[in-house]
Amino acid sequence: MGFKMGIVGLPNVGKSTLFNALTRTAAAQAANFPFCTIEPNVGEVAVPDERLGKLAEIGKSSNVIPARMSFVDIAGLVKGASKGEGLGNQFLANIRECDAIAYVLRCFEDDNVLHVNNRVDPLADAEVVETELMLADLESLEKRLPALEKRAKGGDKEAKVTIDLIHRSLALLREGQSARLVERSAEEEKAFRELQLLTSKPILYVCNVDEGSAATGNENSRKVEQYAKERDAGVVVISAEIESQLAQLPDEEQAEYLGTLELKEPGLNRLIREAYDLLGLQTYFTVGPKEARAWTIHKGDRAPQAAGVIHTDFEKGFIRAQTIAFQDFVELGGEVAARDAGKARDEGKEYVVKDGDVMMFKFNN
Repeated sequence: MGFKMGIVGLPNVGKSTLFNALTRTAAAQAANFPFCTIEPNVGEVAVPDERLGKLAEIGKSSNVIPARMSFVDIAGLVKGASKGEGLGNQFLANIRECDAIAYVLRCFEDDNVLHVNNRVDPLADAEVVETELMLADLESLEKRLPALEKRAKGGDKEAKVTIDLIHRSLALLREGQSARLVERSAEEEKAFRELQLLTSKPILYVCNVDEGSAATGNENSRKVEQYAKERDAGVVVISAEIESQLAQLPDEEQAEYLGTLELKEPGLNRLIREAYDLLGLQTYFTVGPKEARAWTIHKGDRAPQAAGVIHTDFEKGFIRAQTIAFQDFVELGGEVAARDAGKARDEGKEYVVKDGDVMMFKFNN
């Protein structure tokens, strides 16, 4: 299981440059003028995880298959996008399909790169994007109400639940607040998700800074960090220009280049970690001579759900899962030694999978 993160922002904030760097492709044209990205571009990247290489070495695995996630580069939004300005509603629809949204905010000064509003103000940029998403949600909900109210009058209980959620969402949106703040019970969660509200999605603010500020941030990025903290959102400081240069270097040269910039790792690693945390994701592993593989699941998933990520038949016919903690697998030198030491546990359907578990499933065909 992977997930899809939409990259949004105003034109010329470094969105497509970041996308190109992250996916190591030139699929999204990065150019110094608005609306150069005409169609949404989707790129898959491997999730960096040092643990996988260690497991593959111990398991003498022929193939190493990391978990993957998708980034969607969505054309620049402008004020009025919810009413069709710029490239309009088609891009709001693209955002709807994503699990989370990364707002790329320009936190660098460069007279050679035009800003659509002729100024560098990341908080104002964030508010433009958020306002357009709120307006789109308002319009979407108001359009749905008449049909739902008709169904509710006919005794449709689900319609009544949905109408209540819509009214609560509208109350917040009309006050300029995001729908993610709607208070709801666990029983209402499914109906709320089905509303597909843009402002209900988790958000991550990505501060695109100049190269000299990549390690420490700058005044603009610090403003965004405070802004994100007030909204209980994630934030990453990154230099799209550095990531673009890193993407062109062989792996062995990347560490040396990062060292000259006083950076410990690529921004991609930090971005993915924040995205994982934002969506409540974690990783478990399968290891054997054929392959060592990382699988992405949600925190709190039980063993049958984890098995279902490999194949739905594994979940349906689940019997038990042999489970070894990552640390035990590495320290003891593999599955056999872990089993001999009593560190390989047979877990049943109620077992809540932990990050780093090395698992093998038994199931009915």
